[in-house]
Amino acid sequence: MDVDSHGGAAVKAEGFGLRGPRGWVFRDIAVDAAPGSLVAVEGPSGSGRTCLLLALTGRMKPTEGHAEIGRHRLPKKMAAVRRSTALGPVPGVNDLDPALTVSEQLREGAMLQRRYDAPLRALLRPRGAHGAPAPAQDRIEEALAAVGLDLTTLPKGPRTSVRDLERLEALRLSVAIALLGRPRLLAVDDLDLKLSDAGRAEAWSLLRSVAAGGTTVLAVCSEAPDGVTVVRMGLQPQKTHGPAPESAATAAPSGPAEEAAAEDAEAEDAAAEETGTHDTEDTHDHDDHDDTDTKGADDALAETGRA
Repeated sequence: MDVDSHGGAAVKAEGFGLRGPRGWVFRDIAVDAAPGSLVAVEGPSGSGRTCLLLALTGRMKPTEGHAEIGRHRLPKKMAAVRRSTALGPVPGVNDLDPALTVSEQLREGAMLQRRYDAPLRALLRPRGAHGAPAPAQDRIEEALAAVGLDLTTLPKGPRTSVRDLERLEALRLSVAIALLGRPRLLAVDDLDLKLSDAGRAEAWSLLRSVAAGGTTVLAVCSEAPDGVTVVRMGLQPQKTHGPAPESAATAAPSGPAEEAAAEDAEAEDAAAEETGTHDTEDTHDHDDHDDTDTKGADDALAETGRA
């Protein structure tokens, strides 16, 4: 992938759209973000925010227009885009497991991460073996430092249950797991959901730090802060017949957003029934492979462990 010296991926889209069984989920999206940018996807619940996030990371197949993530063009190179991007928290897709401890969740994330340079047996090597820590432990420590999560400050340290984490702690943990694969693009859903004003400021500070480290970041929110690139989403009338109206979504400077309701609803869920795709490639990146004819939303979304 063509990236800058920091390793982030440029994100460009033109006329980008996705149609589900009940009409357009989003349409006519335009994005132009440089590597290492922080981009807010802003709009009300049900406006297609989450589906846009999944489409730009190669986990849902668009039905109109095109996008480029680095030098990989969507929808043709969805598999390549998936391998170079990662999902932070996306409710209903890659939720943390409340039955695990924080350390168990991190180890599981490391084991599921297929983009490590080392073979799987190297991930199982105990820390300190052969005079060096295991690659997985190195990645975990690096990711925790990047998100500012100090496990010693948790109530029971690494043995703290995931279900006992505060909202911001859970966000940091989810982003840390996503960063284990050192992605060039990170996508985070519902960033400001159930956060106070102070919590929102801290969450945006976290993502600014990740972007400053070189990773391009896309974040769904109800209202974007100043100083970030904004893609504004408008609600789409749900029609199964006839011409679809144009969306109000555009890339624009930051400003006041429409007031969001709760979590994204049925328009986004409906699109997954027919728009998700996933190929059955191995762990190597065959750039000449065209996977536009392969289907299966469940398979595409299920691979978030390696995303």
